[in-house]
Amino acid sequence: QVQLVESGGGLVQAGDSLRLSCAASGRTFSVYVMGWFRQAPGKEREFVAGISRGGISTASADSVKGRFTISRDNAKNTVYLQMNSLKPEDTAVYYCAARGGTYISRGRDDYDYWGQGTQVTVSS
Repeated sequence: QVQLVESGGGLVQAGDSLRLSCAASGRTFSVYVMGWFRQAPGKEREFVAGISRGGISTASADSVKGRFTISRDNAKNTVYLQMNSLKPEDTAVYYCAARGGTYISRGRDDYDYWGQGTQVTVSS
């Protein structure tokens, strides 16, 4: 198993940037495909971005493509989400997730471990 802790959320205004971090512990980080999801009030948790075990491949939701970048540093057991050009619609709790599978999945049910979430609020 792996434990995940997100950090870096906060209150910003539209157009600003934030970098979220997810620190992993418990098992070798590099064996997991990692993903970021977000959940706004009253909405389902949705896929934001994912990254392969070695960091070679990434995937992102259309809503954030070109603005958000996922990356990982396996030596630091950390995955990041760089968020640029933030919009009020990006306001949500952002969750880090890990899966033991091989490929990057966009499905919530394919991820085995979740962090506690970090709040991102973007004002207009």
